[in-house]
Amino acid sequence: MMNDLLAEFESVCRRIGLRLTHQRREVYRLLLNADDHPSAETLYERLRQEMPTISLDTVYRNLHTLEAHDLIVRVPTGKSQARFEAKRIKHHHLMCSRCGEITDMQWETFDNSELPDYAFSWGQVTDKQVTLTGVCKKCLQKERTP
Repeated sequence: MMNDLLAEFESVCRRIGLRLTHQRREVYRLLLNADDHPSAETLYERLRQEMPTISLDTVYRNLHTLEAHDLIVRVPTGKSQARFEAKRIKHHHLMCSRCGEITDMQWETFDNSELPDYAFSWGQVTDKQVTLTGVCKKCLQKERTP
């Protein structure tokens, strides 16, 4: 499955004329494997384990390029630090306001719901995405533990 997704990524890069550097491929591969919606800094730390000479600037530039070509997605967090993912399956997010953990969730009822009329008078809606914010179980348990 992962190899198929990487092969598809490489094919898309070739089709759109995007140079497929080793660094770019590794940034994408790490995002495919990540469940935690990492920031650029987190990706950089992970990449340095395999590529000690990679710079934070290279990570930022690759994230920007991949996002500009719709190959990755910036996860809306409401905070200044951007988080990223490569998953292409429609989903939404649960975000902990304490620890910053972001978890994917499916919400078919919302996905299949009709938009309110004012959304159509606003303009053209191209995507429906929800981020629910609250406190995760781990943080709630820490509160209860003396």
